Amino acid sequence: MNGATGANRLAAETSPYLLQHASNPVDWYPWGDEAFAAARAQDKPILLSVGYAACHWCHVMAHESFEDAAIAQQMNEGFVCVKVDREERPDVDEIYMAFVQGVSGHGGWPMTVFLMPDGRPFFGGTYYPPEDRWGMAGFPTILRELTKAYRERREDVERSAASWTSQLERLAFVPDGGQPAPVTSELIDLAVDRMSSHFDEVHGGFGGAPKFPHSMDLGLFMRTARRRGRLDLMSQVRTSLEKMAAGGIYDQLGGGFHRYSVDDRWAVPHFEKMLYDNALLARAYLEGYLVTGEEDHARVARETLDYMLAEMRDPAGGFWSSQDADSEGEEGKFFVWTPDEIKALLPAGEGEVFCACYGVEPGGNFEGGRTVLHARETAETYAAATGRDAGEVAEMLRRGRATLLEARRRRVAPGTDDKVLTAWNGLAISAFAEGARVLGEERYREAATRAAEFVLSAMSAPDGGLLRTYRAGKAKLNGYLEDYASLALALTDLYETTFETRWLQEARRLCSLLMDRFHDAGQGGFHFTSRDHEKLLVRTKPYQDGATPSGTSMAVLALLRVARLTSDEAFETAATRTLELLAPIVRQAPSAFPFLLIAADFALAPPVEIAFAGDPADPTTRALIDVAHRAWLPGRVLALRRPGDSGAADEQLVPMLAGKRPAGSHPAVYVCRNRTCSAPLTTADSLAEELEA
Repeated sequence: MNGATGANRLAAETSPYLLQHASNPVDWYPWGDEAFAAARAQDKPILLSVGYAACHWCHVMAHESFEDAAIAQQMNEGFVCVKVDREERPDVDEIYMAFVQGVSGHGGWPMTVFLMPDGRPFFGGTYYPPEDRWGMAGFPTILRELTKAYRERREDVERSAASWTSQLERLAFVPDGGQPAPVTSELIDLAVDRMSSHFDEVHGGFGGAPKFPHSMDLGLFMRTARRRGRLDLMSQVRTSLEKMAAGGIYDQLGGGFHRYSVDDRWAVPHFEKMLYDNALLARAYLEGYLVTGEEDHARVARETLDYMLAEMRDPAGGFWSSQDADSEGEEGKFFVWTPDEIKALLPAGEGEVFCACYGVEPGGNFEGGRTVLHARETAETYAAATGRDAGEVAEMLRRGRATLLEARRRRVAPGTDDKVLTAWNGLAISAFAEGARVLGEERYREAATRAAEFVLSAMSAPDGGLLRTYRAGKAKLNGYLEDYASLALALTDLYETTFETRWLQEARRLCSLLMDRFHDAGQGGFHFTSRDHEKLLVRTKPYQDGATPSGTSMAVLALLRVARLTSDEAFETAATRTLELLAPIVRQAPSAFPFLLIAADFALAPPVEIAFAGDPADPTTRALIDVAHRAWLPGRVLALRRPGDSGAADEQLVPMLAGKRPAGSHPAVYVCRNRTCSAPLTTADSLAEELEA
């Protein structure tokens, strides 16, 4: 501890989560050689605490234990204490989370793991209370017993560490599911049927409380519905999108989605907002709009993207990571309302209408008699029930939302984790690029472009690789597989939005780096960390999708899409081999692989190549592009050949553009299926007809 400032070693870090603990009386170390050297020198075990800035229970344990002088003394005397932001160090988090799940049968954050001085785990769990209660040992009891065990029963501790380390070494391999097998549409159908069996017919979504959005599942359902003509799947997608947007999990005033719902009706959320959730859900609603034409899906997508622009964008162009669940020490305080508060803000009579439509009643649906706003009635249903004019009610609700939002801005807002993560920014760039295509919003194209330029400039290493995290003018930490794969996908999306060749060139370069640094050419698959990464307990291979797509799933799709555009056979071979390697385990647990199966769906879809020939600034060319951008063709790729000398460079990068020329003086588009191309099409109507065929 620094006696002069009362700060520990975390004061020199950039992570907002680590900085939250910089004034703890705990003598925290960041993850690194210094901590392990201290543990060896002092012959103490390591107490590893992992969390993130928006984590409610991380805050609870911090207040109860890490800020308590007596507990901190116990920690300092018995252990070398290491604090990790799991968003900065997902490599560390993945290894020790696998251990905690193996020990306890569940995981989560805060995660508390006890390690030998060389990093091998021997005991762990998640949240521990500050005293014995709820039938579980309190944190002081855990500390006392483990200190005693390490001193007096070292052989037992050593055996436990050795045994668990041996089991964790399996993370370096894809689980033994048998011999590689072809990935087939039948495998995708099997997965979808199993996921569909958990669908909630009443409230939408999958399973019970707590209920998560499962945006990737919905994306897979939409693709399968198209391929198989499954109206039942589209009904499930519609219900889920509608119910989520009407629930408290969706911020009815400011837009954007909270992390998950604590109930099965989407009514009361866990209030943290994550960049990745909102990026993935914005895309789900954009795709839902393309498939169904429902304007409400477009509205939710637009409001979600606008929320990200308003509250999650760094002035330099990147996007921040999350917003907290708590404000003024209370979970959800920023977001909830009472009837009296609303009626005091709105004109006489309008408050009653607003409360009726947004479910605000005495007693509320949240703590302290307060209510999380949810769209219980639409303007149309309320008007029909009360004999009022629907347009008048809609305008009343619009004014009410604006007034309440302005009042909410005067409240103490939740904290924002303002670090920029490469992988999550890739998801955001993809969402904004698709928003620009589908909604025709130029500001979304600008947002995607600025974010891509920021990441490629501020978060690049001297050797051309990617760095993981940026904050306060400092980028650091080697990029992980998910960083390279997510950004490569994003830049491919941005190319298909703008047709600026620099984005596809960068996507291809990142795929080459990904292959060089992460691909296991011998055994197949991809490592979580690059070959020049620091040595950890095990070099894992990520394969299951979670709250975000796995690095492997994104790598497979990025390689397939870039290969389809650039004709790079090595990319396609690596992606296909990975799909085949994982096929047996996907068959065993298909619901764990929704994004990988989206990649498989792309691989299996008959190739559709849409090649434009013309100046993208020309209104005629633009009209043709708009038709393709707003067509639901999940297996297609888009490319454009410019006139003149630039066209030769386009052809060199994208071989499918060879021979694609305007039709006389008119811009043209060619639709190629299974390597057979249509005649040049020169009107938006003819292209729309061709794409519907």
